[in-house]
Amino acid sequence: MGTRTKQRIDRIRQVLARRQSDLSLVLDNIHDPHNVSAILRSCDAFGVYRVHLYYTTEKFPRLGAKTSASAKKWVEREHHTNAAELIGYLKENDFFILGTGFSPRAVPITKLDLTRPAAIVFGNEHRGISPELQEHLDAELCIPMQGMVQSLNVSVAAAVSMYEAWRQRRDKGMYDSPSLDPLLLEQTLDEWKKK
Repeated sequence: MGTRTKQRIDRIRQVLARRQSDLSLVLDNIHDPHNVSAILRSCDAFGVYRVHLYYTTEKFPRLGAKTSASAKKWVEREHHTNAAELIGYLKENDFFILGTGFSPRAVPITKLDLTRPAAIVFGNEHRGISPELQEHLDAELCIPMQGMVQSLNVSVAAAVSMYEAWRQRRDKGMYDSPSLDPLLLEQTLDEWKKK
């Protein structure tokens, strides 16, 4: 094995050791593929292992290598068209399901425990979260805004949310030891080595 190959495998192993299997995002009919690509890039940066892409009303986004800077290669993606199956998977895996919003029940993100298994739902840029997902949310989060604008672009909101999750998890030492099941880690390592 050459030096570059060994360095690349070591780097992949280091990245996978910090991936969080119990932190996930659900992208609910996000319209703009640039937003999806930016979110995937942030997922890679903050160690999110898997993202769920729920598409029922919007056309599934075509993700080009340029716009996502190839981040799509390093974040596992699950495609969904059935809300019951998606919610069932999240509940079976003990995810606390959070949605972003502005309702009176919305809690500032810094007051939520994001060290527990959590899936954060980000809705469509114009319509928000689909009703069939909204009804299954365990809680609603908001990002406190200090200016005249009421909300952030969905990709920026996702990055801010993942940063807060990263901060809480880092402070608890959750990036210090692998979160992935050892078998899954090795399987993913084998897949990533081919990319």
